[in-house]
Amino acid sequence: MPPLPRPLLAVAAGVAVLLAACRPVPPEATAPAASDLSRPTLAVQALSAHMRSGDFAAFARDAVPAPLHARLQVAWRAGDTRWPLDELPFSEHLPEVLGALAAPDAETRLAAGFDRNFAGSGREIRAAAATMGLFGVQYLSHQGDFSEHEREHYSQLLSAVAQWAAQAPLADREHAAAAIARLAAAARAAGPATAEGIAAAGMDESLRRMGAFSTEAKAVLAGYGLDLDAAFDSVEASLQVQRGDQATVRLRYTLAGMPIDTVVPVERIDGRWYLSDFLRHARDAAGRRGPEPPPAQDPGSAAPAGPVAAP
Repeated sequence: MPPLPRPLLAVAAGVAVLLAACRPVPPEATAPAASDLSRPTLAVQALSAHMRSGDFAAFARDAVPAPLHARLQVAWRAGDTRWPLDELPFSEHLPEVLGALAAPDAETRLAAGFDRNFAGSGREIRAAAATMGLFGVQYLSHQGDFSEHEREHYSQLLSAVAQWAAQAPLADREHAAAAIARLAAAARAAGPATAEGIAAAGMDESLRRMGAFSTEAKAVLAGYGLDLDAAFDSVEASLQVQRGDQATVRLRYTLAGMPIDTVVPVERIDGRWYLSDFLRHARDAAGRRGPEPPPAQDPGSAAPAGPVAAP
């Protein structure tokens, strides 16, 4: 892909999967009350709510136990990880994307790149979207470091995004010019996006900046017909089966008019529930920071004689 239009398409096609509608959280804001993670469905709903509100720092806080969160903060400053941003598609390109958007001549250069490569190419873009959906699902089925639950979930997400991209006015020059202007202004307001700047700011502050930028990314995507507010507002979580400290939650929502129906595994640590796949990725991200202290035994976590099914 040519380097100039990559920021537009990365936001419009890839980050769309997980970068949700957001409101920035000012650094001076009062710390929010602790989330209720006492039940499997509440843990899923809490993380969905954080993504819906754009509070990525709160997402990172509630996605992992406190000792692991502390290790991740150390790893972030050392440059070893950018979790939870690593969960996003194209995450390795975020500094490049934000840097290109924040450049003084970004509007002119990116618009020129769009004109050369994409303006009026609606048929080609629709064909590319169909190909992305087909081969992307095949890749997710057999490649990558994904659990079986992630493969099933992300395949549905990719199909929905590909369906949206095939119908969105991605080749329209007026839409592109407005999108570039909004994203460029937001990238400049977010501050330095170099690896050194992100490390110096630390995990919480960097995540707040990403929340601010994603406000404009959400507005841009809505202008292209991808309403992430509606997707998160449609989330339904229901307990499937619980056996002691392990459970599965059925997650249903609608993205780009397409129903998403998947099951996510969760586990209890020290009385609080966490999504197993997020825990696995976070532990891998903080792996070079030393072992995680074992959690205290939860008095109420003794396994029952058999599974407990949701009513």
